[in-house]
Amino acid sequence: MAFDGLNSGARAQDMAEINMIPLIDVMLVLLVIFIITAPLLTHAVKVELPQASSTPNPPQPSTINLSIQANGSVFWNAEAVDAAAWQAHMGAAAQQIPQPEIHIRADGDLAYKHVVRIMSDAAKVGLTRIGFVTDPRAADPQ
Repeated sequence: MAFDGLNSGARAQDMAEINMIPLIDVMLVLLVIFIITAPLLTHAVKVELPQASSTPNPPQPSTINLSIQANGSVFWNAEAVDAAAWQAHMGAAAQQIPQPEIHIRADGDLAYKHVVRIMSDAAKVGLTRIGFVTDPRAADPQ
C-alpha cells in the first residue's frame, strides 16, 4: 500500500509519482478568487457629465516698442513722436485690457534723464509693465 510508511519491510521503496492533489487544490482556489475579483475590477460607475463651454483664454498683452535715440528723439513702434504724442499714446495704452508691455530700447549714449522722463510719464498714466531691451551680445570689457 501507499500508506505503509511505518512498516520497514522489504517493500519499503521511494514513491516515484508526484502527488497532484495539493497542486490542483491551489489552482482551484486561485481560479475561484480570479472569478470573484475580475468583475469588480472592470465595474465602472456610469455618470452623465454636464456639458459646458469653456471660457476663452484671456488675450495676451500686446507689446509696444519705445525707442529712444542718442539725440533724444522718441519712436513709438518705429513711428517718430514728440512728448505730447507719446503721452497721448501712453494714456490710450493704459486704458487697454490687458495693459500692453512697454519695451524701452534706449541708446547707450543717451542721458539717463530721458529714460527717467519716459518711465515717469508711463507711471503717471498707470502703465506698470515696463521692460528694458538690451543687446544680448557680449559688452565691451573695460
